[in-house]
Amino acid sequence: MLLKDSLQDTAAWFGLLEAEQQMRVQRDISVTQYAAGAIIERKGEKAYAWMGVLAGLIKVSVGNQDGKMASLTGVPPGGWIGEGSLLKRESRKYDVVALRDSSIARLPEHTFNWLLDNSIPFNRYLLHQLNERVGQFIGKAEYDRLLAADARVARCLAELFNPLLYPAKSMRLDITQEEIGYLARTSRQRTNQALRTLEAAHLLKVEYGAVQVLDLAGLRQYGL
Repeated sequence: MLLKDSLQDTAAWFGLLEAEQQMRVQRDISVTQYAAGAIIERKGEKAYAWMGVLAGLIKVSVGNQDGKMASLTGVPPGGWIGEGSLLKRESRKYDVVALRDSSIARLPEHTFNWLLDNSIPFNRYLLHQLNERVGQFIGKAEYDRLLAADARVARCLAELFNPLLYPAKSMRLDITQEEIGYLARTSRQRTNQALRTLEAAHLLKVEYGAVQVLDLAGLRQYGL
């Protein structure tokens, strides 16, 4: 697949740009392949690019010197992350790890800033994304503390289908029970039980190595 076609499928902001701006993005962007388990970005490193998931699945996590880890969010194809670090010109405050073989695009900082200076639609898109991201993390902090495992799995999956942050064209996502467990912080066995409960409630359908969402609104409200 050509890079332009890939961006049109996995970068909602790309279609908002003028032809000249699209050409510069295609010229400056780079794409790197990562195997499952590979570290894509390390906490503390200088942020030098805006990152997008063209294929695969990644997680954003933090840890401490004792080895304790906490997953902040998962990012499926179509998700772009790291704009906050670029805007504040600071080092990354989290690790980015490939949960499965992934294709990662990087838009250099200078091109990112050029788009900010030259595209009102890009600015508007980024403003909406930042606002949605804040809401996502506030909600996650709430449900991690208050909800049972079934509801945490439901909310975790609902996050991955956020139409603004991850504008997928399908309600089916390639993701294993183990990967869901990493993101929801539940054991594989408990994740399996939660998925069966949600399937019985007709909110989703569990497939081999994938999940088909049937009722996104229901997933978001589950457990309230």
